[in-house]
Amino acid sequence: MSSDTQSLSGFKLILGGAALALANFMVVLDITIANVSVPHISGALAVAPTQGTWAITSYSVAEAICVPLSGWIASRFGEVRVFMLAVLGFGIFSLLCGLSTSLEALILFRVFQGFCGAPIMPMSQTLLLRIFPKDKAPAALGLWSMTTVVAPIAGPILGGTISDNWSWHWIFFINLPVVAICVTLAWQLLRRYETGTTRNPVDYVGLLLLVIWVGALQIMLDKGREVDWFANGLIVWLAVIAAVFFLAFLIWELTEANPIIDLSVFRQRGFTIGVIAQSSTYAAFFSSVVLIPLFLQTNLGYTATWSGYATAFVGVMAVLMSPVAAAFGSRFDIRLMVSGGVIWLGMVSLMRTGWVTQMDFFTLSLPQFLQGIGMPFFFIGTTLLALGSVRPDQTASAAGIQNFMRTLSGAIATSIVQTIWETQTRLQRAELVNVMHPGRVLDSYGAAQGRIILDRLVQSEAVTLATDKIALWSAGIFAFAAAVIWLAPKPKAKVDMSAAH
Repeated sequence: MSSDTQSLSGFKLILGGAALALANFMVVLDITIANVSVPHISGALAVAPTQGTWAITSYSVAEAICVPLSGWIASRFGEVRVFMLAVLGFGIFSLLCGLSTSLEALILFRVFQGFCGAPIMPMSQTLLLRIFPKDKAPAALGLWSMTTVVAPIAGPILGGTISDNWSWHWIFFINLPVVAICVTLAWQLLRRYETGTTRNPVDYVGLLLLVIWVGALQIMLDKGREVDWFANGLIVWLAVIAAVFFLAFLIWELTEANPIIDLSVFRQRGFTIGVIAQSSTYAAFFSSVVLIPLFLQTNLGYTATWSGYATAFVGVMAVLMSPVAAAFGSRFDIRLMVSGGVIWLGMVSLMRTGWVTQMDFFTLSLPQFLQGIGMPFFFIGTTLLALGSVRPDQTASAAGIQNFMRTLSGAIATSIVQTIWETQTRLQRAELVNVMHPGRVLDSYGAAQGRIILDRLVQSEAVTLATDKIALWSAGIFAFAAAVIWLAPKPKAKVDMSAAH
């Protein structure tokens, strides 16, 4: 792109901005749209609901692996070209996801969908800043940020409504018209903003090591609960592979001249603490985003639509409080901002420890609504803390690592919380059975019918108690993150958020 290329204006600016914002909205939407549809997907594909969560984790892990590569890919092939091909690929694999007839096929296509989705987020923001006049850059960033915040709200609602009224396949098919619009507008309006290409060296060995250890770890976590963990030889081998290749990855990246992930940023204490706090907080948060829809649909009889309504409240206050959190971060100690936001999330998590099987919709949705208040404070605060602790020339690399760690932590937490949920359900069921007095029920309904009623009652209560227990442990993780943030020094550098993204 030549330096004299002018920004878009008028109706063309509206169309170009809409195409880029819509593409980003689509990618973020697909992170949460499948959450409430897991029971529908697992039922249609004849697998357990916990196996259906592979459709969520496979997308997140693939996206996490590809995020650090986005900068190199863009410099090698051009930002506009990468954006258009990524959107087109996202549409193709969305179609294949919707046409899948087995869990294995769905997981495979979700992986490729995640690979294509990863470059869209940073490229859409970069191009928004390029097509908008410089004096309207805040508006461009605001448009991009709004789609990032609103998409998770719309995801559960759209996923639930589509799954209940049409079929789960359409949660992927709805991407196709969006892809057609974005590619057409990008081809017409953005071609002149193409950047030059450079043959930067790529760390193929580091990339291979990264894919192997992350893939082995995720498969181990997802498959372990199905085959009794380390009593199974495959799980043992996957654990060994993950550990060995992780160590090899660390050694290689620390000695490689052009590493795929610049681990030297971890020498900055502020960055390390910021990433730890953000990843642990996000893990606890995202595990609830996945678990609560499952709990509502499999245990309380909620439809996917109403499950989406209940969980979508989490984004309402997040949208309203984002400007407040941004203003807070420029005036006060960021560590106080993060600690306060995470403590708030912990208190909301404690509200869920009192959930009972007979609770109403208000009791379910209130914690989701209140949770949104604390989200911008922890998210914006940890980002400012981490990126404000590194040199300006390390900002882009540090942002890539932070996004990778956050996305990976969410995928890992999803797998772990499923295992804990199942284990705790069995333990709570055993305790309930020991204290029950079934005589009255058996006398009232007869032996056969009474046993069925008792079994359903005990199972339902056991699942609720297990869910409450996980909420308590999540509160503990939030408390850890709120405390550990004070180990970081107060950042002094101002962060260029355009470079960060």
